[in-house]
Amino acid sequence: MELDREAVMQIVISGVALVVFVAAAVFVSTNYASNGGLTDQGGVAIVGAIGLFIVVMLAAGVWMERQQF
Repeated sequence: MELDREAVMQIVISGVALVVFVAAAVFVSTNYASNGGLTDQGGVAIVGAIGLFIVVMLAAGVWMERQQF
């Protein structure tokens, strides 16, 4: 089965966004940990990372939809 260019671009963009989100989650969990859990600031930071991931995926989806492959 051969993948077309659009499918490859969707996979690459989704993969990059996922890696960035995981890196942000690891960063937050290592820098805002306290007694085996997250601090209040860490909770806000992880919610921010989730929100940023959603916005990035939305922007990537809109951008991909407008491309002419």
